[in-house]
Amino acid sequence: MILHADMDAFYASIEQRDTPEYRGRPIAVGGIGPRGVVSAASYEARPFGVRSAMPTVAARKRCPDLIVIPGDMARYRRESKRVFEIFEEFSPSIEGISLDEAFLDLAGTERLMGQPQVLGEKLRQRVRQCLSLPVSVGIAPVKMVAKIASEQAKPDGLVLVHSVEVAGFLAPLPVRRIWGVGPVGEKTLQAAGFKTLGDLARASQDDLVGALGDWGLAVGQLARGEDARDVEPYREAVSISEENTFTRDVSDGAQVDATLFSHAESVARRLRRDALRAQTVVLKWKGATRIRPGAQGYPLFTRRVTLNDSTNDGPTIAAAARTLWSRAAFEQPVRLLGVGVTNLVDIDEHQLSLFNSLPGQPQRELNEVLDRITDRFGNEAIGRGHRRSVERAGLTQQDKRGEK
Repeated sequence: MILHADMDAFYASIEQRDTPEYRGRPIAVGGIGPRGVVSAASYEARPFGVRSAMPTVAARKRCPDLIVIPGDMARYRRESKRVFEIFEEFSPSIEGISLDEAFLDLAGTERLMGQPQVLGEKLRQRVRQCLSLPVSVGIAPVKMVAKIASEQAKPDGLVLVHSVEVAGFLAPLPVRRIWGVGPVGEKTLQAAGFKTLGDLARASQDDLVGALGDWGLAVGQLARGEDARDVEPYREAVSISEENTFTRDVSDGAQVDATLFSHAESVARRLRRDALRAQTVVLKWKGATRIRPGAQGYPLFTRRVTLNDSTNDGPTIAAAARTLWSRAAFEQPVRLLGVGVTNLVDIDEHQLSLFNSLPGQPQRELNEVLDRITDRFGNEAIGRGHRRSVERAGLTQQDKRGEK
């Protein structure tokens, strides 16, 4: 059996735990400015229609009493580490999906931990006892069904689906519940006449291929609960990024430069934390002139460059991002600016070119000192000499991990 554990409204729950006056009240973690975006919403806010990825302005309109908190990613990462340490007490095989959710392979755990439902309840109680945070758990024979089960268990519950129950459990669910099917995929499936997982499960292979191509075979298998993906411990990140939506459109070169440097330093710290180096630097920005209606109507641009040597040094990543920005020669104001890295390698596996080398020992020692101070006191505690304050309406950090 496979267990999927998903912390409930993780960022918001941490804020409610640590600030008693927030308990029982609708809160959201996210950008507080006119362009802010909700990162997490408490369950008290959700009946009003407040959801993650919603503009903060829209969230406030739906819930006038909403308390919006800027959030603290460093604190959330520290709490995530404590969560995963508890998960490790229950299984040696853990696949982290994000800061607040993971799959646990329960094979061979029954002798020590008991039956899956007993283990799941023990895990939930342990998280509650040690961290005072709620977690929802789904247990099933395969990953996708376990993930759906944990969604059904929210908030703060447990759902167990035995092998003989999988077909009946999945059949009435809408096609969007298939892991990996987004709004576009949902529309495609519905246009082909598939509204529920049961519709897909009952369809013949010929009908699925005829309507959807090879993708039809894949979603048909998932709809029947056939998911061959194993729990993959220590699944590696494939990209790391940070982006910022400004409170006001920015055209000042110094502000752009300071933002690029701030993002590059943050990305570099996360690379070092995970003992990784990056070969490719990615620059992302949105222009401030809307080209179509809606929140997604601003033009999005990306540029990337592959370095001669992999790196996890902030100034090196910043220099690459600045070069990309200079070459883009973008003369209009920007609404959003981000820096990311991809083509990641383990720190011990990188190959130095003949003509380049790693940052020298003094630079590595400085990075280590900055990391220790930041881990203890937060991102704003210290920085390199020319760092300038960066205005932020909404800050987004992503660690994307490989998917089989």
